[in-house]
Amino acid sequence: MSELRLYDTLSRSKQRLAPLEPPLVRVYSCGPTVYARQHLGNLRTYVFADLLNRSLRFFGFEVRHVINITDVGHLVSDADSGDDKLEKAAREQKRSAWEIAAHWTRVFQADLARLHCRPPDVWCRATDHIAEQIEMIRLLEAKGFTYRVSDGIYFDVSKDPHYGELARLDLAAQATGERIGGALEKRNAADFALWKLSAADGPRREMEWDSPWGRGFPGWHIECSAMSVAHLGPRFDIHTGGSDHIPVHHTNEIAQTENALGVRPWVRIWMHGGWLMSDRAKISKSTGGSVLNLDELVAQGFDPLAFRYFLLSGHYRQQLSYSDEAMRGAQTAWRRLVRHAEELANETADFGAEVASELRVRFRAELADDLNAPRALAVVWEALRSDALGGRHKYELLREWDTVLAIGLAEARAEHVESDAELDALARERDEARAAKNWKRADEIRDLFKARGIRIEDSPQGSRWRRA
Repeated sequence: MSELRLYDTLSRSKQRLAPLEPPLVRVYSCGPTVYARQHLGNLRTYVFADLLNRSLRFFGFEVRHVINITDVGHLVSDADSGDDKLEKAAREQKRSAWEIAAHWTRVFQADLARLHCRPPDVWCRATDHIAEQIEMIRLLEAKGFTYRVSDGIYFDVSKDPHYGELARLDLAAQATGERIGGALEKRNAADFALWKLSAADGPRREMEWDSPWGRGFPGWHIECSAMSVAHLGPRFDIHTGGSDHIPVHHTNEIAQTENALGVRPWVRIWMHGGWLMSDRAKISKSTGGSVLNLDELVAQGFDPLAFRYFLLSGHYRQQLSYSDEAMRGAQTAWRRLVRHAEELANETADFGAEVASELRVRFRAELADDLNAPRALAVVWEALRSDALGGRHKYELLREWDTVLAIGLAEARAEHVESDAELDALARERDEARAAKNWKRADEIRDLFKARGIRIEDSPQGSRWRRA
């Protein structure tokens, strides 16, 4: 059994990781619905999944990581009503749903690369797994868990005595039925769609398929169940996602998969990331208002890896408050780390081997305690401040730990680090360029300071600089 202890949402406790087939750990991460650009709140979930992926490898495990792409079936409402998000975006943008999905999938994958997220072993699209979804619904139908109403095939949650355990749902307090198209058809309020039928008298959908129940499209929840089983088998080790998936999506995944396959538990450990908050409100497209994406963050002068550092500064399960001030602080700290790595690259002093060993143990222990990245970062800073540790050991530790943190320390190379005298000379040259109205040269020098993480400010006495 591993020293790695991970918080399991189902048991509400930290569990020692015990893979089904060690040393392989199989992980499924719920992917995005690709109808629009993913915002910073979405991206936090995938940086958390990447931290898990990298930590597992750091602890010596092999990993098979699957991320899905939801390119059909995710309705505007989790209550199985409203438009399909892809179809709605296609109408609004006058493009095909297939084009919308392909475009935003590419953008999402590029955003993850900029955040140094490892590509998963498998990217899988819902539209490539329609047959598997139909087969899982047939299994549920054969076992008596489904019923038909006017708009599709639904799962009857009253047939599952364990339904809602993940979210601690009180089904008795919910209404017993729900109207569909004006008629009381759902048996229980929590019942959810497995297959939605295309309206015979409505506009034809772009994304629809033939099925034993009629032409239509799959429900959102069955997609993840079918894809995870297709690529990881009937049972696997870890399922990740945002905490907003707990009460509906992941609860429904458990119900349909465990009852279709006759396995329990289907997943060993359920891990959920906390929300990214702004002004005490969740950053989310569904809540309205302005939400930032990665390009907008960069346009404000922030580096994607500074954003990754910011995310790692908070525990993945906790809510994290985003603000420009917090990002500026994170970017300053991140730049200092990168600069330290650059300055240490040519260091040869190797005293303090025992101290380095102790720090390795402590960094590992913090990660082993439910991926506690904030405390692991504290160990990083302690190593850099230590007078008992030679520069060579510091550099080796930074490179080693960056295999998990992935904030650009391993890529840092020795660069010419300007002395104070050289920086003073550059500042004077900038003053001279400004006096001569040589704005191009003045801007070049300003950009040079900025690239080094050094602030330069204008004052009556001329340009003043200070290291970040």
